[in-house]
Amino acid sequence: MIKDLTPILSDKELFRLMGIIRDAKRVVICAHRGPDGDALGSSLGWAEYLKGLGKYVTVALPNPFPDFLWWVPGAKQVLFHSQQPDRVAKAFAEADLLFCLDCCEAKRMQDMAPLFEKSKAKKVVIDHHLNPDESMADMIISRPEMCSTSEMVFRLIYALGAFEQMTKYGASAIYTGMMTDTGAFTYASAEPEIYMIISLLLTKGIDKDKIYRNVFYSYSEGRLRMMGYVMNEKLQFYEKHKASIFTMNREELSRFHYLRGDMEGLVNMPLQVKGMRLSISLREDTERDVVRVSLRSVDDFPCNKMAAEFFNGGGHHNASGGELPFPLEEAVKTAERAIEAYKELL
Repeated sequence: MIKDLTPILSDKELFRLMGIIRDAKRVVICAHRGPDGDALGSSLGWAEYLKGLGKYVTVALPNPFPDFLWWVPGAKQVLFHSQQPDRVAKAFAEADLLFCLDCCEAKRMQDMAPLFEKSKAKKVVIDHHLNPDESMADMIISRPEMCSTSEMVFRLIYALGAFEQMTKYGASAIYTGMMTDTGAFTYASAEPEIYMIISLLLTKGIDKDKIYRNVFYSYSEGRLRMMGYVMNEKLQFYEKHKASIFTMNREELSRFHYLRGDMEGLVNMPLQVKGMRLSISLREDTERDVVRVSLRSVDDFPCNKMAAEFFNGGGHHNASGGELPFPLEEAVKTAERAIEAYKELL
């Protein structure tokens, strides 16, 4: 028999959340720009719960998620501000409740942020990143110790007494978010209750093996060839500091017919080399004049601190991201300075 989960909220906080939800009719769920599996999974899982309560729910994201997530149940109903600004603006204008998931600062929504900030609707943040902006919402539910926002969504649904009503669709979305935000449970996932949650999700009939294949075995031929190119031609090791950097510019991405999400996971690969502790990926964005930065580490190296200090970003202890202004050559110099500055921890 599975023991009860540790409560995510106090009784007072839970009743407050229940009241906020009860009084709402039209809800918008939003997340950060460049939505990943956790942003999408937590949003769709929470949307399923709210729809079950009879709420009219819209999931609106700043821009599209990676191509390998289109299979997630409900993904095709998501609105994107970059493609449908008028529809998204209308949804925000009509909403009486906004949920911001997997996003601790409104500015991370970028062009969609003003819609959130100017809305008169009640606002609730559900997020697991460090240092949330306490002024951005009426209620902040922040749990940095949890593996993902999707884990938080499950715990909230469970605490609200709605696990029995959870659908297979909702469970699939939540599992996808938990799996992708932990590298298929290879980091940030040592807490025993995570696996209790997985056991409960499995009772909803989800196929965890198929979800894994949908995410990690659905790339294009171009992605596979790009992977070989990056590892053979672009990867630079800084062996003295147990770190590595690789870059990709727009011309190179175009050469391999880059699709959104094709770079996913490549930053983890240099860490397969014995002794490596830090990997940095620098990629020219295909939509904006910025360099997208991804950082991965092992053991006790704090990616999130490096990301905040050098790359205008943040994230998890072992998996973080950020961005830098053009050109790519300057971004490489910044990454090298970051490695040098943190050499005592490498």
